[in-house]
Amino acid sequence: MIATRFSVGLHILVLVASDPPGDATSIRLAASIGTNPVVVRRIAGLLSRAGLITVQRGPGGASLTREAAAISLADVWRAIHPERERMIRVHGRTNQECQTGRRIPALLRSRFDAAEAAVLADLARTSIAELVTEAGRD
Repeated sequence: MIATRFSVGLHILVLVASDPPGDATSIRLAASIGTNPVVVRRIAGLLSRAGLITVQRGPGGASLTREAAAISLADVWRAIHPERERMIRVHGRTNQECQTGRRIPALLRSRFDAAEAAVLADLARTSIAELVTEAGRD
């Protein structure tokens, strides 16, 4: 399932990439995103564990661990979502005594997997630096 955590993670990275060092605090990021600083810290923690940012408690804020051009939207997707979490889920309680019910999960899963691979390939073609430029904050 595609939740807003992904877009919030991207928003965080665009701000971290474009703000002066030390300005990307959870309070500042939360004000731009329109959410609570706790939400920002939770998602920033995922980005940090994935090695995309470093976070300094207090006034230091967050900073990128590499150039914004070297961070793709696919990198961010993988940071926000566990490896096995699917974008499109298949209902799991089909009737195994029904010919269609027995076959539909595998039938749909193969098509959904192909769609997810296409989405990730497209996300891999865009970097955080591109989003910073498009947002007018370079």
